[in-house]
Amino acid sequence: MKNIMRTFGLTLGIVLLTACDAMTPKSTQPEAKDALYRELGGMEGITRVVDLSLQRINSDARINTLFAKTDHNDLRRLVIEQICEATGGPCKYTGRSMEEAHSGLKLTNKDFDAFVGDLGGAMNDAKVAKGTQKKLLAILAPMRGQVVGQ
Repeated sequence: MKNIMRTFGLTLGIVLLTACDAMTPKSTQPEAKDALYRELGGMEGITRVVDLSLQRINSDARINTLFAKTDHNDLRRLVIEQICEATGGPCKYTGRSMEEAHSGLKLTNKDFDAFVGDLGGAMNDAKVAKGTQKKLLAILAPMRGQVVGQ
Protein backbone atom coordinates (compact mmCIF):
# COMPACT_ATOMS: atom_id res chain seq x y z
CA MET A 1 0.00 0.00 0.00
CA LYS A 2 2.86 2.35 0.86
CA ASN A 3 4.46 1.79 -2.58
CA ILE A 4 1.12 2.36 -4.34
CA MET A 5 0.63 5.68 -2.52
CA ARG A 6 4.21 6.75 -3.29
CA THR A 7 3.75 5.87 -6.99
CA PHE A 8 0.39 7.68 -7.06
CA GLY A 9 1.95 10.76 -5.45
CA LEU A 10 4.85 10.81 -7.90
CA THR A 11 2.50 10.35 -10.85
CA LEU A 12 0.21 13.12 -9.62
CA GLY A 13 3.20 15.42 -9.15
CA ILE A 14 4.43 14.77 -12.69
CA VAL A 15 0.95 15.35 -14.12
CA LEU A 16 0.60 18.64 -12.23
CA LEU A 17 4.04 19.85 -13.30
CA THR A 18 3.33 18.92 -16.91
CA ALA A 19 -0.05 20.65 -16.80
CA CYS A 20 1.47 23.81 -15.31
CA ASP A 21 4.22 23.79 -17.94
CA ALA A 22 1.65 23.34 -20.71
CA MET A 23 -0.33 26.34 -19.42
CA THR A 24 2.75 28.59 -19.31
CA PRO A 25 2.72 30.83 -22.38
CA LYS A 26 5.62 30.10 -24.70
CA SER A 27 6.87 32.43 -27.35
CA THR A 28 6.34 31.04 -30.79
CA GLN A 29 8.77 33.57 -32.17
CA PRO A 30 12.49 32.80 -32.13
CA GLU A 31 14.58 35.26 -30.16
CA ALA A 32 15.51 38.23 -32.34
CA LYS A 33 19.07 38.24 -33.68
CA ASP A 34 19.67 41.58 -31.98
CA ALA A 35 18.16 40.58 -28.61
CA LEU A 36 21.45 40.76 -26.69
CA TYR A 37 22.34 44.06 -28.37
CA ARG A 38 19.01 45.45 -27.14
CA GLU A 39 19.46 43.91 -23.66
CA LEU A 40 22.75 45.77 -23.37
CA GLY A 41 21.00 49.04 -24.18
CA GLY A 42 21.96 49.26 -27.83
CA MET A 43 24.81 51.46 -28.92
CA GLU A 44 24.47 53.72 -25.89
CA GLY A 45 24.66 50.84 -23.42
CA ILE A 46 27.57 49.16 -25.19
CA THR A 47 29.49 52.44 -25.36
CA ARG A 48 28.94 52.98 -21.64
CA VAL A 49 30.19 49.47 -20.80
CA VAL A 50 33.26 49.88 -23.04
CA ASP A 51 34.10 53.30 -21.58
CA LEU A 52 33.78 52.00 -18.01
CA SER A 53 35.82 48.92 -18.95
CA LEU A 54 38.65 50.98 -20.44
CA GLN A 55 38.69 53.18 -17.33
CA ARG A 56 39.12 50.06 -15.21
CA ILE A 57 41.80 48.64 -17.53
CA ASN A 58 43.77 51.90 -17.46
CA SER A 59 43.77 51.74 -13.64
CA ASP A 60 44.51 48.00 -13.47
CA ALA A 61 48.20 47.48 -12.66
CA ARG A 62 47.90 43.85 -13.78
CA ILE A 63 47.37 44.80 -17.42
CA ASN A 64 47.49 48.56 -17.99
CA THR A 65 51.09 48.40 -19.24
CA LEU A 66 49.93 46.08 -22.03
CA PHE A 67 47.98 49.04 -23.45
CA ALA A 68 50.70 51.69 -22.96
CA LYS A 69 51.45 52.01 -26.69
CA THR A 70 47.87 51.49 -27.83
CA ASP A 71 45.82 54.20 -29.54
CA HIS A 72 43.05 54.31 -26.95
CA ASN A 73 40.53 56.06 -29.21
CA ASP A 74 41.03 53.38 -31.86
CA LEU A 75 40.83 50.61 -29.25
CA ARG A 76 37.59 52.09 -27.92
CA ARG A 77 36.07 52.28 -31.40
CA LEU A 78 37.08 48.71 -32.24
CA VAL A 79 35.84 47.18 -28.99
CA ILE A 80 32.50 48.97 -29.40
CA GLU A 81 32.24 47.69 -32.99
CA GLN A 82 33.18 44.18 -31.96
CA ILE A 83 30.65 43.93 -29.11
CA CYS A 84 27.97 45.61 -31.21
CA GLU A 85 28.42 43.14 -34.08
CA ALA A 86 28.81 40.11 -31.79
CA THR A 87 25.53 40.88 -30.03
CA GLY A 88 23.54 41.27 -33.25
CA GLY A 89 23.72 45.03 -33.52
CA PRO A 90 24.04 46.99 -36.76
CA CYS A 91 27.83 47.45 -36.55
CA LYS A 92 30.53 45.82 -38.62
CA TYR A 93 33.85 45.10 -36.88
CA THR A 94 36.60 46.72 -38.99
CA GLY A 95 39.65 45.65 -37.01
CA ARG A 96 42.20 42.94 -37.52
CA SER A 97 41.54 39.37 -36.46
CA MET A 98 42.19 38.67 -32.80
CA GLU A 99 45.20 36.56 -33.73
CA GLU A 100 46.72 39.39 -35.80
CA ALA A 101 45.94 42.08 -33.23
CA HIS A 102 47.60 40.11 -30.42
CA SER A 103 50.44 38.51 -32.39
CA GLY A 104 53.77 38.69 -30.60
CA LEU A 105 52.27 39.96 -27.36
CA LYS A 106 52.53 36.55 -25.61
CA LEU A 107 49.46 37.31 -23.49
CA THR A 108 48.65 34.83 -20.75
CA ASN A 109 45.44 33.43 -19.33
CA LYS A 110 45.97 35.76 -16.35
CA ASP A 111 46.06 38.75 -18.72
CA PHE A 112 42.88 37.60 -20.43
CA ASP A 113 41.17 36.96 -17.08
CA ALA A 114 42.13 40.45 -15.86
CA PHE A 115 40.61 41.99 -19.00
CA VAL A 116 37.42 39.94 -18.56
CA GLY A 117 37.31 40.87 -14.87
CA ASP A 118 37.51 44.56 -15.74
CA LEU A 119 34.76 44.09 -18.32
CA GLY A 120 32.61 42.32 -15.72
CA GLY A 121 33.21 45.11 -13.21
CA ALA A 122 32.24 47.66 -15.84
CA MET A 123 29.02 45.78 -16.57
CA ASN A 124 28.25 45.76 -12.84
CA ASP A 125 28.90 49.51 -12.69
CA ALA A 126 26.58 50.00 -15.67
CA LYS A 127 23.90 47.90 -13.91
CA VAL A 128 23.81 45.27 -16.67
CA ALA A 129 21.68 42.32 -15.56
CA LYS A 130 23.67 39.21 -14.56
CA GLY A 131 21.94 37.08 -17.21
CA THR A 132 22.87 39.59 -19.90
CA GLN A 133 26.46 39.65 -18.61
CA LYS A 134 26.66 35.88 -18.88
CA LYS A 135 25.36 35.95 -22.45
CA LEU A 136 27.96 38.52 -23.50
CA LEU A 137 30.81 36.72 -21.77
CA ALA A 138 29.74 33.45 -23.43
CA ILE A 139 30.05 35.13 -26.83
CA LEU A 140 33.48 36.57 -25.99
CA ALA A 141 34.89 33.46 -24.26
CA PRO A 142 36.01 31.72 -27.49
CA MET A 143 38.35 34.66 -28.12
CA ARG A 144 40.63 33.37 -25.35
CA GLY A 145 42.30 30.98 -27.77
CA GLN A 146 42.66 33.74 -30.34
CA VAL A 147 44.34 36.09 -27.85
CA VAL A 148 46.35 34.02 -25.35
CA GLY A 149 49.78 32.86 -26.45
CA GLN A 150 49.84 34.68 -29.77
